[in-house]
Amino acid sequence: MVISEEYLHRFVEETDWYNGIVLGNLLPDGAWKGLPRPLQSWVRNYVGGTILYLVSGLLWCFYIYYLKRNVYIPKDVIPSRKAMFLQIVVAMKAMPCYCALPTLSEYMVESGWTRCFSSITEVGWPAYISYLIIYLVFCEFGIYWMHRELHDIKPLYKHLHATHHIYNKQNTLSPFAGLAFHPLDGILQASPHVMALFLVPTHFMTHILLLFWEAIWTANIHDCIHAKVWPVMGAGYHTIHHTTYRHNYGHYTIWMDWMFGSLRDPEEPLISKAE
Repeated sequence: MVISEEYLHRFVEETDWYNGIVLGNLLPDGAWKGLPRPLQSWVRNYVGGTILYLVSGLLWCFYIYYLKRNVYIPKDVIPSRKAMFLQIVVAMKAMPCYCALPTLSEYMVESGWTRCFSSITEVGWPAYISYLIIYLVFCEFGIYWMHRELHDIKPLYKHLHATHHIYNKQNTLSPFAGLAFHPLDGILQASPHVMALFLVPTHFMTHILLLFWEAIWTANIHDCIHAKVWPVMGAGYHTIHHTTYRHNYGHYTIWMDWMFGSLRDPEEPLISKAE
């Protein structure tokens, strides 16, 4: 299908709007408007992603460790400030690379290489919801297997994923651990979001929002609070993943782990990674 330049310009206008919301309110116009378009997108993603990561992490830590002290997390397993600071350092070192992924996806969308559409009215709500479900299932499947292979392929684990798994106890996990990955590890696990754009008709704004939702979601599943909301792959399940290293690889739900035999329920007794 040939996509007209006029239609592609809608995506350009949309990313300009995002740039204006983030950069226009935080930086002088002269500091970013003269930059090439991909660099503008990267700067916006970097600034917005950093603010989202730090603000959401700080607010959530303040709530669960101080306002609700001993309610959700026993005092003796609250991570130290030093541990949380080191997690922030790891995440901030990786953030410039993380931001390259949404920058790349925006470039491909603006170039007409993907199956993105700019407005829900183009397809209608029933089709939009159907496409969104397919998109999410694809991402759930892709992230599950990407995560599992980062464990099963030993060189990938040793050189990439082990950076994240130094946080392997409740008193070393915090919302800030959610983005504390080796840069390539974080990109690989988020890459199904971009792969889906070539296979599934996707609403562009929804794609952008889901990429940024990752920062909030990963903070949530590293807070060690088991919310018990079926079938959500919440922190209770993910804490087991950090304890056993071979269960609960899933992302938003437990379904992939259930289908492929790697599910372990938080209500079951924990086992050590050596078993």
